[in-house]
Amino acid sequence: MSPLVPTLVAALMVIPVASRAFAEARDSTHRGSVTVLDAASVIYEPGPANLPKGTQISRLSGDPAKSGPFVLRIKVPADTVIAPHTHAQDETLTILAGSIYHQHGATLDKSAGKSLRVGGFVYLPRDMPHALWTTHEPVELQVNGTGPFGLNYIDPADDPSRAAQKPR
Repeated sequence: MSPLVPTLVAALMVIPVASRAFAEARDSTHRGSVTVLDAASVIYEPGPANLPKGTQISRLSGDPAKSGPFVLRIKVPADTVIAPHTHAQDETLTILAGSIYHQHGATLDKSAGKSLRVGGFVYLPRDMPHALWTTHEPVELQVNGTGPFGLNYIDPADDPSRAAQKPR
């Protein structure tokens, strides 16, 4: 028997195993992946009660209530204020459409706000007090962070969910 025959047999036995391993690795790289084709394909729902009325949210990836990374899209209506607050984890904001004002600090000071327009970006370390507000136009933001993530108002009375709980 030619010494080449055992080599060819061994190679032919390895090919199916290698192909299967390659296919499994390729499939595993797609598990958990997210693809958003365009802005029109993002589905929004009403925002949580602790955000101002009319705010809409879309969870693109992950769950901000659980441990691990997440990506949210948030639409904030015109003439809306998100009062000074902090987050338990680092956060990034990217402006996708419209404009919004951002201000660092534990009290709302609109004279200290910076206008963020499309392409604008903010990185906020955990527990950094800040506020956001829109004027005459709505805004669409992308928020990236790591959970568990939450919004903690500096003044609990500013939390819209508290107002919703008060008896009428």
